[in-house]
Amino acid sequence: MPIRTHRGRAAVYRRFWGWPLRSPKHLAAALVVVGAVATVIGLVLPEPPPSRNVAAGGRTTEREQPSQHSAVVPTTKRPPTISVPQAGPTPTAPDPAGVAIVEKWGEAWVNHPVGADRQQWVSGLRPLTTDEFLTELSTVDPVNAGNVITGAPAAVTSTAGTMVVRLPTDIGVLNVTVNKTPAGWRVAQYDKEG
Repeated sequence: MPIRTHRGRAAVYRRFWGWPLRSPKHLAAALVVVGAVATVIGLVLPEPPPSRNVAAGGRTTEREQPSQHSAVVPTTKRPPTISVPQAGPTPTAPDPAGVAIVEKWGEAWVNHPVGADRQQWVSGLRPLTTDEFLTELSTVDPVNAGNVITGAPAAVTSTAGTMVVRLPTDIGVLNVTVNKTPAGWRVAQYDKEG
């Protein structure tokens, strides 16, 4: 029997769309049915072939002639690979110029007379330090720096562009990292042992 009035059609639609909201069981059943239908559609439909535009490497129209050289598109999808170096940088003999920079930096490190402000202390370290590390050093209170170097600097590790040099002070041993820059060896970091 056909529906002849708008009121009757609205009532039918309201009843149809309102069914899942009548109870939690109806809602769960409706969600299961929708999920099953979506799964079946996903399994039945084949995967679309790659478009001609992507395979050709650019936008082409029907009027344009395809180029004579076509790109080879692999049919299998492989996960991306990342090459990781198996070995670290090769160790080299310590450069005496780098060790000398650490010694000069250590002398500037412990040179903070009473009453000197932080900017004066950092300006003494500036010619021996990288610009990036100077921003960190500007937050260090010179009172917390050592007062005396208690031994000679000695290289712990050394590669072509980086060295870690051990510098003993009265507040403990500093492991100072120096990097080779276009301006020469510069201090890039220090860590206190212990």
